[in-house]
Amino acid sequence: MKRRTAREKALQALFQVNVSNIEPNEAIEHVLDEETPDQFMNSLVFGTIEHEKELDELITPHLVNWTIDRLANIDKTILRMAAYELKYEEVPANVTLDEAVELAKAFGDDHSSKFVNGVLSKIKKGL
Repeated sequence: MKRRTAREKALQALFQVNVSNIEPNEAIEHVLDEETPDQFMNSLVFGTIEHEKELDELITPHLVNWTIDRLANIDKTILRMAAYELKYEEVPANVTLDEAVELAKAFGDDHSSKFVNGVLSKIKKGL
């Protein structure tokens, strides 16, 4: 599975976990739909869930006039997953930012990509 596909599937699984409160394994199984599980995707899903509180603390100072609870679920999920990738995965930061912006364009609203890019750029500088 390509990394872009793994990120997309991880985002979909994390969104299901956050919105529907289902177990991560069930969400992964649902989004894979008979595909073979991917180690990078699993790492993103379980790592983001495991470090959620810490990731929220990393994201929150960079939200101008927003709180993490007021963010759209998809934007919050993209930010958490990308923040996890920036902090814990050995992926070039610019690749992580570009991929997160593409996910925001595909799944978010008209303003999501700029918002996600701005917040993640500040996080990147802080790491």
